[in-house]
Amino acid sequence: MDRINLLLAREREADLVREGRHRLNARESQAASHSPAPYGLSRELWLVVLGIFLNYVGYGAVLPFEVIYLHNGRGFSLGIAGVVIGLVTGVAVLTAPVAGPLIDRFGPRAVAAGAGVALAAGYVGLALAHSPVQAFVAAAIAGAGNGALNPSQSTLVATLAPRQLRHRATAVSRVAANVGAGIGAGIGGLVAAYGLAGFVALFLANGFTYLIYVGLLLAIVHGGALPAPITGGGYGFVARDRAFVRLIVTNVAMIAVGWGVFTWLVPPYAKNDLDISAQLIGLLLLANAATVAVAQVPIAKLAEGRRRAMMMAQAAWMLVGACLLVLLAGARTGMAYLALFAAAILVGVAECFHTTVLMPLVADLAPADLRGRYMASAGLSWWIGLAIAPVFGAPLLSVSPTAVFLTAAVVALLAGISALILENRLPRASRLTPRPHGPSLSQIAAERT
Repeated sequence: MDRINLLLAREREADLVREGRHRLNARESQAASHSPAPYGLSRELWLVVLGIFLNYVGYGAVLPFEVIYLHNGRGFSLGIAGVVIGLVTGVAVLTAPVAGPLIDRFGPRAVAAGAGVALAAGYVGLALAHSPVQAFVAAAIAGAGNGALNPSQSTLVATLAPRQLRHRATAVSRVAANVGAGIGAGIGGLVAAYGLAGFVALFLANGFTYLIYVGLLLAIVHGGALPAPITGGGYGFVARDRAFVRLIVTNVAMIAVGWGVFTWLVPPYAKNDLDISAQLIGLLLLANAATVAVAQVPIAKLAEGRRRAMMMAQAAWMLVGACLLVLLAGARTGMAYLALFAAAILVGVAECFHTTVLMPLVADLAPADLRGRYMASAGLSWWIGLAIAPVFGAPLLSVSPTAVFLTAAVVALLAGISALILENRLPRASRLTPRPHGPSLSQIAAERT
């Protein structure tokens, strides 16, 4: 274990030196051109964010209509349609760990481009599928791309952004995703009104947005030299990094409550137990997405210079409060919708706190030659967290909604405690979200020794 910690310390210090040189070159380049990058981020990174936005416009347009298209448009049974769409997630769970070594071997740009091509092929295949077998094959291809895109994209953003700006890069990419998905859902509703032809057009357009993204990656993002392997051990090395493992376990709990419970369990509870209309439930989801879009960047700036573990703990405690608001909605029906609306906003703020910390911290903890595996592990923790809520919570929801949301509150509370315990295991220089003009490279390196 001491050897692992020594290797991690040496590699992270080497990363800091490389990033310091990169920042110096970037400053010299900007000074020469007299055109400072907006929000401190490079032109390359902003174009990647544009690609993410376009991806989510297409994805948001098809997401609400995937099962409807296969069932109503292609005549598949609801069971078959559900299995087809489930494959997109199921295959992603299997391919996410495979993506890690590929990222470390070929670089995040190459893997993200390949994932985009696979997603484009999968959704075009779904648009043209006339039989369940064709749909299964197309969904599996899309799922493989889905599993590889998230970790490669996260690694790419972390690579393009200097260490002290990764939280800002994460923030703007999340805003782009949320705004894109919202716009896409609005466009999708209009186009889907044209029936089968509209559904086919949506799926083809979604595939096209992935190809635009691939074109942007290949045209404007430089692959760069890959770091020489010095750690070795692959995923075995990742599993022995105790700080990272605790971070991943904490993230599973946070995702299970903040994304799983409030995405899949609160809507049916509101509909069936509180008799709230589908339109008002839709407004809850809109309020959540709007909160993230508005609050993410200011919260990222607020985080600068603050303790990352405390930010994660505060996010967890907000989720506890949101769970209690849902329980309040069931106890006092006169305030039911108001309590749920407040919970939706609180969850959105909690998401902003948590995601501002998560991926930049993963990038800090990862040795450069294993960053793909670390990001893939973090991505897999999202899929696991998302699966926990519907698998375990949905059956219990029909028996005792109170037990479901009390359990979720306890899980969030434990996640907050776990985040605070994690702080002592983090390298000193990774405990705070960096300021754009924070400590010098030599000061940070000295803190690591």
